[in-house]
Amino acid sequence: MRSICVFGDSIAKGVVLDNRKNRYTYIKDNFMNIFSRKSGIRTENYAKFGCDVIKGSKIISNHISELSEFDNILVEFGGNDCNFNWNRISEEPEKEHIPSTPIASFKEIYTKMIEKIRAAGSDPIMMNLPPLVAEKFFAWVSKGNNAGNILKWLGDVDHIFRWHRDYNDAVCEIAEKNSVPLIDIRSAFTELGDYSEYICEDGMHTNLKGHRLIADRMLSFCCV
Repeated sequence: MRSICVFGDSIAKGVVLDNRKNRYTYIKDNFMNIFSRKSGIRTENYAKFGCDVIKGSKIISNHISELSEFDNILVEFGGNDCNFNWNRISEEPEKEHIPSTPIASFKEIYTKMIEKIRAAGSDPIMMNLPPLVAEKFFAWVSKGNNAGNILKWLGDVDHIFRWHRDYNDAVCEIAEKNSVPLIDIRSAFTELGDYSEYICEDGMHTNLKGHRLIADRMLSFCCV
């Protein structure tokens, strides 16, 4: 039986925002589980909430002896790497603030991660990022903060979308340079036009409809 192991962040783990309880929770029908059920391909999920490439690389190292047991290793990172400390930005909008993982470091660490997977005897597959809904995301990070100061630092709300897109472009660049197959889930959303109903109220996590959309794209990529 073909098998795929995934390392990634909360998108791959199936984290969604529960609006009624106003907290994050895990859904059983995340895209990996839907994909496994419909394809018959065995999957193992090592994704973690809040994970970036630095933490992800360490997790992969912890499971390095297992990688050769899988036909493919799916990696999905970037959403946390490009994020900022919004509390600090709210307090000090006039200062310079750097993302969790600067983009040059992001590219370097991600590339080494790909090399590590191949050296362990498995074939990597990369997945790019679902797009943000800038207005929702801005409202979310502004809760309990000074929205005016955050907007002052950003310049405009859509800057969030463009910044996140730069990391998506970096993922695509890494895949191309290293000849890694890329599952383009981003276009599955953007081709819809208004994709906001597929994204949680925090503007960044995909909801159940979003996970079904990702699963469909993954099925068409892996099962043709």
